[in-house]
Amino acid sequence: MSVLSIDQGPAGAAPSPWVVRWLSLLPSGASVLDFACGPGRHAREAARRGLRASAVDRDATALAAVGPGVQVRAADLEAGPWPFGDERFDAVIVTRYLFRPRFALLAALVAPNGLLIYETFAQGNERFGRPSNPAFLLAPGELYERSTRAGLTVLAFEHGIVERAVPPGQQPAPAVVQRVCAVRARGDGALRALG
Repeated sequence: MSVLSIDQGPAGAAPSPWVVRWLSLLPSGASVLDFACGPGRHAREAARRGLRASAVDRDATALAAVGPGVQVRAADLEAGPWPFGDERFDAVIVTRYLFRPRFALLAALVAPNGLLIYETFAQGNERFGRPSNPAFLLAPGELYERSTRAGLTVLAFEHGIVERAVPPGQQPAPAVVQRVCAVRARGDGALRALG
């Protein structure tokens, strides 16, 4: 298993290098949704890059920390009506979140030529702490498989041990994660060149 770089720290932490890597492919003005965003570090990064950033989370207190330049929406992403209707985004970012029953709805938010940028915990993480509940840990290859079943083409996939950022003065904590960046083909099945 390889060791990967990740920054999954507390509120105010830098954005994930995985997310930053793929955001750099989007043209100025592209629409980006930070899904289950918490305090919105990825939405803030998208806005800083000149992208049209939106953030959604069920925690209104966390959304208050997102800051200016980002459209925020409070919604329960796991129960009740799906809050997006027919909206589509040029990129959908998900980190540190997994709710399998709505994965297909989540993937459908990705517009043609849009990206799904996803990074969350996987089986094996229970050795290092939380989350340790199997309901919140991806099986080997699961994120890749779910992405392709949702009609996306996987550009990059990683599964491995990473170091998460921690508050200053503490030692970095290891975690097991999966990451995917996948693109939705245009209506004609073709993929637009990115970057």
